[in-house]
Amino acid sequence: MVEHQAPRLDTVFHALGDATRRKMLAQLSSGERTVSELAEPYDMSLAAASKHIKALESAGLITREVQGRTHICRLNAEPLSAAHEWLEFYERFWTGALDRLEALLKADDEKQSKSKSKTPAKPEGKKK
Repeated sequence: MVEHQAPRLDTVFHALGDATRRKMLAQLSSGERTVSELAEPYDMSLAAASKHIKALESAGLITREVQGRTHICRLNAEPLSAAHEWLEFYERFWTGALDRLEALLKADDEKQSKSKSKTPAKPEGKKK
């Protein structure tokens, strides 16, 4: 990953780090919303909602268009692709690590299975 993307990723992950902002993005995934519509499901003022929207906007995750006194917000999912790419690296790391662990466990199971089949059964002794 190119190092110049690091500040943008920091901003994206900061924006995604808040549950309210993630829920706002989910709302926007089905279409544009006004600031009032985004704030409605939460017990917060429009000023507080605006702060969340500004964080999403600075990360490039949403765009805002002003129409008179109404602010229309739209999802811009493009910055999520850089975050997804960054996460994919670690997904490949963990997938590889888990695949190696699975192979080791299967080899150990096979080894134990073979050693059990080679051990002769003990005759049952008489009970006293």
